[in-house]
Amino acid sequence: MEKRFVYADNAATTKISRPVMDVLIPALDLYGNPSSLYELGGKSKMALENARAQCAKAIGAAPAEVFFTSGGSEADNWALKGAAAMLQKKGKKHIISTAFEHHAVLHTLDALKKQGFEITLLPVHENGIVRVDELLAALREDTGLVSIMFANNEIGTIQPIREIGAQLRRRGILFHVDAVQAMGNVPIDVQAQQIDLLSISGHKIHAPKGVGLLYIRKGVAIANLIDGGAQERGRRAGTENIASIIAFGKAMELASQNIQERAAKVAVLRDRLIDGALQIERSRLNGDRTHRLPGNVNLCFEGIEGESLLLMLDMQGICASSGSACTSGSLDPSHVLLAIGLPHEIAHGSLRLTLTDENTMEDVEYILHKLPPIVERLRSMSPLWETIKKEEGQTECIQNR
Repeated sequence: MEKRFVYADNAATTKISRPVMDVLIPALDLYGNPSSLYELGGKSKMALENARAQCAKAIGAAPAEVFFTSGGSEADNWALKGAAAMLQKKGKKHIISTAFEHHAVLHTLDALKKQGFEITLLPVHENGIVRVDELLAALREDTGLVSIMFANNEIGTIQPIREIGAQLRRRGILFHVDAVQAMGNVPIDVQAQQIDLLSISGHKIHAPKGVGLLYIRKGVAIANLIDGGAQERGRRAGTENIASIIAFGKAMELASQNIQERAAKVAVLRDRLIDGALQIERSRLNGDRTHRLPGNVNLCFEGIEGESLLLMLDMQGICASSGSACTSGSLDPSHVLLAIGLPHEIAHGSLRLTLTDENTMEDVEYILHKLPPIVERLRSMSPLWETIKKEEGQTECIQNR
């Protein structure tokens, strides 16, 4: 099969789409400061508020509830630290999250723990899904905030957000949702899902890097993260990134359209990729088979290292990852895979392939053509695989006696 280029790492970042690029390029000429009183600044202000309205509509919010940030990590930090600062005044110093959140959440919680907050991280079990009954059992009188991602960035499992939101709203507990991976893949309605704080990143939905948003429900008070000027209605200082925000608004508009149709198309590719890859000996799919993002495939192959697998796939023109792009330089196995119960030696051999509707069945077949011989070659050089096969042979001998 002729070598081709296949981009299958869309959970790490996405290519700027043509419709988004078409609004981004002209927006670079819109250089007036939106805080200025003259006409040039007024044009920037008008474009800024139009983008805010687009973003708000995409998630079922009001424009006044949308605040632009530099991305998902800032939005997560602001939501957690800002909420914690206000809750502390009320004696609410207990926060609940999960063991497999993105590090933008986990590391922020670590920082809050040093400030005296008590953190409970819920287990996510083998299927990678939070159990609502375990969340309810973990609630305390001083619980003020729960932060649960909509969909996991590594294994793609989708959480019961609507059910959790209803339970927490009934109890008056703030609910933050990291929706960075979910946006554009599943419908988001902050009103219906009873979400108080929600984080989104532009570069995951075909917008530029360096732009995102935090939704703050009307009536929810959180402290500022960045102080300075009066931008974003005095909530987030710094002159706005007008061109990227305009592009982000367009991307949000597009991401909220035809979700079911796009998801169905991508799910066909995902399922073919999963079925084909699982034909490889001692391979496994990580996370729930059904309740997962339409384009997410996360696999483990015993006896090999994920880094070597990625390098050999790259030589064949296939872009993939072994987990979160934010921890790609780490030699430690994925905390997500450890959280669902995988041992270190298996978690090290992970592969994440993430697709969008720009991928094709030809891309999938190309991956399935190249993947098995690469796994076989790596195993032929692996002392660990040799040990696995030796132990397997000894077990068969015992069983046949």
